[in-house]
Amino acid sequence: MKSFSSSSFASDHTLALEAAHAAVQKDPLALFTDFQWFLYTGKDTIFFTAFSREAFDREKLKTLAARVVALAPQLTHGFEGALPGHPLSESQLDAITSVEMVDEFTGYPDKWLSTSADIFAAPGLPLFRFMAATRKGGPDGEGRASIIQVRAAHAVLEGSDSALLARSQTAGHGIQSDKKNKVGFGARAGAFLSGLLGASIHMFFAWVLSPTEKPTLFRTVAVERSRIRHLANLLKVRQRSLYFALVTHGLHSDRDKKHNEKVITAAYTMLDTKRTAADDDFFRVRTLMAKFPFNTDFVKYVRGVDRIVDELEKKDVTKFNMGVLALFSMHRRISKLFPFLYGPRFWRFSGTDDATVLTLVPPHRTFGPVTEWMMEPIYCGAYHPAANICTFCPGREYMTLNFTMEERHITKVDRIIKLIDDVERQVAG
Repeated sequence: MKSFSSSSFASDHTLALEAAHAAVQKDPLALFTDFQWFLYTGKDTIFFTAFSREAFDREKLKTLAARVVALAPQLTHGFEGALPGHPLSESQLDAITSVEMVDEFTGYPDKWLSTSADIFAAPGLPLFRFMAATRKGGPDGEGRASIIQVRAAHAVLEGSDSALLARSQTAGHGIQSDKKNKVGFGARAGAFLSGLLGASIHMFFAWVLSPTEKPTLFRTVAVERSRIRHLANLLKVRQRSLYFALVTHGLHSDRDKKHNEKVITAAYTMLDTKRTAADDDFFRVRTLMAKFPFNTDFVKYVRGVDRIVDELEKKDVTKFNMGVLALFSMHRRISKLFPFLYGPRFWRFSGTDDATVLTLVPPHRTFGPVTEWMMEPIYCGAYHPAANICTFCPGREYMTLNFTMEERHITKVDRIIKLIDDVERQVAG
């Protein structure tokens, strides 16, 4: 992945924030970009969870939440009565934190994961929650005294924020587009027309072809990073290419006549430091569609994936990114006139039922007061009602694979571990 930081491009963001304060009181989403609005309206959420060497009670959890808010002030946006940039009140911290006592940690963190719909059910509360489960008898045999989970609306946090907070660094966004790097009028006009056409097509097919509601299941897997690193070196491919290949081949290697036999489609997210004036002002992440040439021979398949990843990361994604953002902007405009169009039926439609969203977040290397209590593995993932997502979260020692998927895919997760075992034997032999 490309480098990332919490820095933003020079702007009068502070003055703009003050000028927008009155608007926020009328519309809590007034400061949201179109990308943020889209994720908020779709009720997209993220989770971050890890075990702790220290036992957490309510006061310690509230202190942790306050520290995180100080480093990520965007958590003070987006809800009724919000005071952007101000510390949360004691009553707000009480409302968004909870602690339970448990006998053992069997089944965690998977048993704790959910769509986090409750975040949107309380319009007067911040768009995140801090939870802790503390073991009654003290630390277990692995030294785990508590497990902490942070759940938030995806509109206010992304994977790079999580990585920065893990290092106790500021995750404030500021203005993420580069206003000095202009985009021509023709490109902007093209993006507008693309957004108009795309929104119309999206809306039509969402209402005609939207699938029935299907339950979303959650599963996490932790793998030693050294194991994957060694295997990638033997195969002479990028580690991220190996991650992507293992998941897509493990989940989608059962090809049938209803599907394209030649490729496995995936949405691949990446960070790009080459920003333009047309980029989103909040999110750093960009998304590309990838088509990995399918091969029953995994070694050949992963090398094909590596080639596609190389091509994608050299590609100028400005035009594609502008089209995506124009689509979000057009939906926001339409929703103001016809809000009833954006119900559950719309958000269940993706148009790519078998595409897996592959998200590799920056390394989570704990450091400083925010995460001094934390133990690896670290689990980090996302939920969207129309997507099957695998989030890869690398730590110092472990890589976790965090699945948010339909049951038909979750039941195949064990294949991925078996695939690692099989490939190791094949390469070693």
